[in-house]
Amino acid sequence: MFRFVACSFLILIPAFAQMHSLTREQMMKYTAQNPYERFSDGRPKVPDALIAKLNAMSAEEILAIARKGYTNQYADGFKVLNPGKNLVGRAFTLQMMPTRPDIAEVDQKEWRAAHGGKGRLSHQTALDMLQKGDVFVVDAFGNLDAGGIVGDNLAYYLWKATGTGFVIDGAIRDLNGIAPVGMGGYFREAVPAAIREVMVAGINVPVRIGKVTVMPGDVVLGDREGVFFIPPHLLQELVDEAEITHVHDEWTKKKFDEGKWKSSEIYGRPSDPALIKEYEDYLKPRIEPRLWEQYVKRYRGPQTKKQ
Repeated sequence: MFRFVACSFLILIPAFAQMHSLTREQMMKYTAQNPYERFSDGRPKVPDALIAKLNAMSAEEILAIARKGYTNQYADGFKVLNPGKNLVGRAFTLQMMPTRPDIAEVDQKEWRAAHGGKGRLSHQTALDMLQKGDVFVVDAFGNLDAGGIVGDNLAYYLWKATGTGFVIDGAIRDLNGIAPVGMGGYFREAVPAAIREVMVAGINVPVRIGKVTVMPGDVVLGDREGVFFIPPHLLQELVDEAEITHVHDEWTKKKFDEGKWKSSEIYGRPSDPALIKEYEDYLKPRIEPRLWEQYVKRYRGPQTKKQ
């Protein structure tokens, strides 16, 4: 189903410049709930300041996304390049497919015709389009035989261009050269061979990473466990909930440090009125007033457990 939809974009768009990507109108149609600015191609541009808040968050704090109906936004099973560092940014997508000579020949001819007979369409075409804050998200269909989508040189270019990193559902190469750079990276395996027997099927189109459909402009949060791809219109609410959770967890551990309480008396939410008051007195000055209002709306009334 997904491959049919993705290929339909390629079939229906007549001009070469648009054959391998969504038009601005299509991008806006499929990301219509985006509340933020957009890049010139229509890709959502979530504010840097909001994305930066994800640096202090973990995948568990995004689980509330499932309550909002988005149950397929998490991918795992990756090798993690730098487990102690979150990967955050905006998804810039590349879809690869196994090389088929007749299709590849047409694509290359049209690419050269559109560029004065120079250059060739390849994964580096997408790399050259990256901007600061982008995360390079590559659907290489988990094919390790396709070789490394990036090695140490192109990974270094990617790092300098974006300041973030990559999520590759496939392989990388030159792991010894990439690891010291300090960038974020998620990949299935590292292999010696360079990229081979694959062709570009789409740049900034919907791609599949694991079991996730990723849209260009989705916000990427990767930690040592896996990667969430967050639709832009959900991000602010998820960040708000996480900020309250951070304070809740901080207070919970402080109470456990005192050694006076059983776990069920403190976590997930105390039932004793005195402890609730103590917690709320701790929480209120540490969050924004609008978040306090959200907390009051949610918890003042029938008591519920922390989600």
